[in-house]
Amino acid sequence: MNEQVQVQGSGGGDTFKVALAVVLVVAGIVAYYVLGSGNAAWLRWSAVAAGLVLGGLVFAFSATGRGFIRFVMESRIELRKVVWPDKEATWKTTALVFGFVSVAGLFFWVLDLFLTWATKWLTGQGG
Repeated sequence: MNEQVQVQGSGGGDTFKVALAVVLVVAGIVAYYVLGSGNAAWLRWSAVAAGLVLGGLVFAFSATGRGFIRFVMESRIELRKVVWPDKEATWKTTALVFGFVSVAGLFFWVLDLFLTWATKWLTGQGG
């Protein structure tokens, strides 16, 4: 996408933030099961949501998270540059794909029939 190559060393602080984000997400999932079926479902799902949100926030403030956010933004910019085919080109391509699949299916069906016949003939097990 971007022709710049940036090498970023992830320091210990960044590794800690990513690990903390993972721990928070796992803690939310564990809290769902620890709360058990005795508690309200909304409380259990709130624990999962809180773990996901807190983990996402911690991850977003790490260098890895900032790099991921930058990647997503650059991907959206590149997506806007895509020239999508018009309706006619889409139909022609779809017809071509269906035609090729039909021809290939017919070819492999005939090949299978031939190989089945040849195997039966070579082994003497045919009728």
